[in-house]
Amino acid sequence: MKQFIVLGLLLLSSMSTFAQISGVVVDNSDQSLYGVTVSVKGTDNKTATDLDGKFKIENVKGTQTLIISSIGFKTKQITVTAPASDVMVTLYEGNELLDEIVLSNNKNKFSRRKTAYVAKLPLKNIENSQVYNTITDELLVSQNVNNFEDALKNATGVDKLWQSTGRPGDGAGYYAIRGFATQPQLVNGMPGITNGFVNPFNVERIEVIKGPSATLFGSTVTSYGGLINIVTKKPFKGTGGHISVGGGSFGFKKMTVDLNTTDSSTEKVSIRFNAGFQSEDSFQDAGFRESLFMAPSVSYQVNDKLTLNFNYELSSTKQTNPVFLFLNRLGPLAFNTIEALNYNPELSLTDNSLAIKNPTQNYRGEIAYKITDNWSSQTVISGGKAESRGYYTFVNNIFANPLDATQPNPFFAVVGQRSDAQTNSFDIQQNFTGDIKIGDVRNRILVGVDYLETQNIDNSSEFRGLNLITAQGQLIQGLPANQENLDLVLTGAGNANTNVNQNILSAYVSDVVNILPELSVMAGVRYDRFNYKGDKNTTADDLTTYTKSTFSPKVGVVYQPILNKVSVFANFQNGFNYVNPELTLADPANPAAGLQLLSFDLENANQFEGGVKTNLFSNKLEATLSYYNITVDNKIFGFGATKQQDGKVNSQGFELDVNAYPVEGLNLRGGFAYNDSEVLESASNPLLVGRRFGEAGAEITYNFWADYRFLDGVIKDFGITFGLNGTTDYNTMENYPHVGEFTLPGYTVFNTGVYYDHAKFRVSFNVNNLTDEVYYKGWSTVTPQQPRAFFGALTYKF
Repeated sequence: MKQFIVLGLLLLSSMSTFAQISGVVVDNSDQSLYGVTVSVKGTDNKTATDLDGKFKIENVKGTQTLIISSIGFKTKQITVTAPASDVMVTLYEGNELLDEIVLSNNKNKFSRRKTAYVAKLPLKNIENSQVYNTITDELLVSQNVNNFEDALKNATGVDKLWQSTGRPGDGAGYYAIRGFATQPQLVNGMPGITNGFVNPFNVERIEVIKGPSATLFGSTVTSYGGLINIVTKKPFKGTGGHISVGGGSFGFKKMTVDLNTTDSSTEKVSIRFNAGFQSEDSFQDAGFRESLFMAPSVSYQVNDKLTLNFNYELSSTKQTNPVFLFLNRLGPLAFNTIEALNYNPELSLTDNSLAIKNPTQNYRGEIAYKITDNWSSQTVISGGKAESRGYYTFVNNIFANPLDATQPNPFFAVVGQRSDAQTNSFDIQQNFTGDIKIGDVRNRILVGVDYLETQNIDNSSEFRGLNLITAQGQLIQGLPANQENLDLVLTGAGNANTNVNQNILSAYVSDVVNILPELSVMAGVRYDRFNYKGDKNTTADDLTTYTKSTFSPKVGVVYQPILNKVSVFANFQNGFNYVNPELTLADPANPAAGLQLLSFDLENANQFEGGVKTNLFSNKLEATLSYYNITVDNKIFGFGATKQQDGKVNSQGFELDVNAYPVEGLNLRGGFAYNDSEVLESASNPLLVGRRFGEAGAEITYNFWADYRFLDGVIKDFGITFGLNGTTDYNTMENYPHVGEFTLPGYTVFNTGVYYDHAKFRVSFNVNNLTDEVYYKGWSTVTPQQPRAFFGALTYKF
């Protein structure tokens, strides 16, 4: 009997010592928040809220401090004495401080339903009237992605036109989005320089924001089809990280390190450090790329109201240019298909000594201050520097042998440039965001000002021909393509010697008004004052300096017939482009005729868009179906002295984007896009009218990826992956109807992989281009793409 009494007393003591704390987490509009991390300060005891925002922490005793954190919200600390139930916690929207546990508890891991960048307000996808696609870090890991171009294959309707070249001015890759060429020029929501190779290992996610988005982001980092925002990895609360090594076909090898730690004494300072090295050879007879990067970042939570964030990325890439066969734009092509061209895709037509270096750096400092529970301030200072040092080469088509004009066979001239250029940028932005109620109507307000300054310095040597070759690489005339011979033909060449400067001062305001919980209206407008200062190194360019101003509006409506599950949306968005004046030869055939000044008005784009978004079955099915119609007026066609501002272009189509988690362990991602692009007007070039716009890419693009992980049994934590992406045929010479057509065939590329993902390590093996498809990309060019390749990686987590 005595033993039972002692046991009972022990049980009672245990119950009085250890208890639980439970409650619910909501935002300041009383909407429950899913996936919020709730942890006991100073311990490893933590949990995450369920779909109803509820949480429960077991084995808690006495008075404890709970830390509540989630992406897009200010981290909050509260003191609770156990046992406690019905604890109500309200989080307020603020800067993005990542917490890994939030992501790991998201079963639909290819989906990201909320971002603070797209609208410069932390709106949920289902309540945003604009369409955007998010490529998550989990998707990149599942695919074992090793370059930025492969990452963007997951964005619906994105078609690669040019690979990154690293050349001066515009060396980043070009991608067709909704019928218009776009480059990745946004980093963490701010203008960022991405010239050369973008390393995917410091990417937390990629946001592809569709349509002309000048109202919130201006014209310099956007195209009429959209923009690409690279969100880098940031510090999180806690200690952890990983080390990863990998290798594969064509001499590929990589090593990356990701370390994060938080000051244990105060838990106010978190530091994260990412670094990596990658190198690979070309699949052709020559060519290589080497990339090194490091990216430290710091977050200091001074108090519950003030947080300081800083991140910096330094990267250096050395590479040979991918093969660009520039097709002849002047006279009729001697070939119209890949077969007729008879090009051997295994030939690089160049030499490893002809390499270009691209040292690049970007920094971003942020002061996030919670003025009141309803108003926040964000001050951001960012900048960057990108250099192009070395040799940029391409291959230019000559439609007939200049040694014998009667020969119709295609010949190519290898052309070289000694590059010596840099681009500098500086941006300062101030945003005030508010979440207030006027009567019963909720208003989420953004007011901001932005100043962006850019400088392009170019001392590169002139372009010079190096040799004349056949499509099979046979040398007809000149010198072989290598650095020593290129230096010979560039001896005595003139330099560009330019120093071009410009700045933009902007102000914008936006308001998302919840007329009803189910009905919201967004309205915004931006004012831009563009100041082009011209070239400091020449007095002739003084004629081209100018200042122009414009307004850019945006309106959107969202109605949710099923709140937080189904929304119907429509929007009107505006974009524009400042076109700088040019001094050109009045008569290219007669240089003695002197120069002429060409001045232009603004190009202007308007988009009407509508569609449906869903978030069904407890977040297991997220889909967006949209239709868009974009019209660009005052479009400029031609080059140099032939430029005429008399064009009008229309681009319309529909897109379907799906993220699904149909059963436990299975994640699906897919997209389908159709684009109908047409030149409506061009008095100076009537042959263009009725044709597809040249930079529009293929009419149809599609992508799919599946990842299944076994959650039970002997093969628990093993996974298999499979996917595909492809396009229809594309006439890469649409802009040059006088020379004829050249069709790049449509293709479908299959990829697959297997992995074992343990709590402490991950082993993966992937095969890209499983069927060894021979295919090409280009934009008035032809570039062969990588054949079948194998990649493996080993990651240790801690």
